[in-house]
Amino acid sequence: MDQDSHCPAEREQLEAVSRITTFSTTSPSDEEQNQPKAEISCQVRKENPEKDELQDSNATLSPNSAMTTKELQEYWRNEKRQCRQVRLLFEIPSTRIVEHHLSRYVMYKIIVLQTGSFDSNKSVIERRYSDFEKLHRNLLEEFSEEMEDVTFPKKTLTGNFTEEIINERKLAFKDYLRLLYSMKYIRRSKKFIDFLTRPELQEAYGCLRGGQYSKALEILLEVIGLQERLTRGNPVSIVPTLCAIVVCHKDLENPASALEYGEKALSHLHVHTNHRYYIPLLETMITLAYELGKDFLSLQEKLEEWKAKKDPIRVFTLKELAVREYVQ
Repeated sequence: MDQDSHCPAEREQLEAVSRITTFSTTSPSDEEQNQPKAEISCQVRKENPEKDELQDSNATLSPNSAMTTKELQEYWRNEKRQCRQVRLLFEIPSTRIVEHHLSRYVMYKIIVLQTGSFDSNKSVIERRYSDFEKLHRNLLEEFSEEMEDVTFPKKTLTGNFTEEIINERKLAFKDYLRLLYSMKYIRRSKKFIDFLTRPELQEAYGCLRGGQYSKALEILLEVIGLQERLTRGNPVSIVPTLCAIVVCHKDLENPASALEYGEKALSHLHVHTNHRYYIPLLETMITLAYELGKDFLSLQEKLEEWKAKKDPIRVFTLKELAVREYVQ
């Protein structure tokens, strides 16, 4: 009889110890098994963010190797912002009653804040009941299924200016905006974005056309932050506003600020060279860079390269394009 047959209990004990050792060194705990893969991935990023960013940059740098240093910096800033779980929070802290000729209405003050990261610049706008009502009608036309369970505060024949009704509507409109924003297709829709930005943009462009560049600039700088928050996945859509800011700064003889916003707009168009603002913006940037003693030759090369590929067509100046925006 061999040695193993003499010690069956000892052999079983050794096999049990081996199984325990193997399990403890190769198998994840129950808690880790139940943990979502995305959460585990986030933990790895937190533990070694520098290595992770380096690997990401090495993996994706090649397609963008033709970009300039500033364009790459802006690209990575946008990438990092999109990785954060950023949401918008709507508050309606106050109202005011407006007497206008023979009409009387309530203006609701809407504060838009960004969550998920520190946001020092809140956006403040005002809208009246009829503005909300128009938004609701427009959204029902396009998103009837999504809006099926969305309630809207009804009009009342009397008591619209009582404190009780106004407070009820403040809470109702706040919940209404939050609910609309929670639906992806609605918060990305032009109708929702226009509700939050179009009145201010119309006023700003009206000032620009009237030569009131300081007033136009003040409004544009207020609205651009909100536009950036609302159109995070579509940065090209804010190019007209950025270019209007460039025009205002340029006419107010602030070339350095004009160049700064122009670079930002140009970074959004590096793969959209057919955009109507691309060539007028390039021409303006060349002028600004030359005036400030900056590198304008690389911009000139881009302009010449574009002209060599395209048939000669009439191109508006940046200012001519800007004054045509939001013309009724």
